Amino acid sequence: MDDQTLETRPAQEGGTLFRLRARPGASRNGLEGIHGGALKVAVHAPPEKGKANKALLEVLAKALGIPKKRFSLAKGETSKDKWIAVQGVTPAELERRIQEALKK
Repeated sequence: MDDQTLETRPAQEGGTLFRLRARPGASRNGLEGIHGGALKVAVHAPPEKGKANKALLEVLAKALGIPKKRFSLAKGETSKDKWIAVQGVTPAELERRIQEALKK
């Protein structure tokens, strides 16, 4: 895998797990690209009491056009490096949606 390829794994019930690198406390919300196998996501929310984690899921849902209820935090609640689960989306479909969102 190269630096620009998103690291994914199959999840239960036909979903996908993917690596995410959070940047809480940013000036704006948005996807920043794929670096080191992880999707970098900036959120304005601070990293306290789960605010940044909640904002991450909202930013992903809006940017990728997938309902928020399909996203969940699988690992890394208190870390900038996380694993996110998204149900009902294949790794190929997830990659396509991310690439489209990054072009905007």
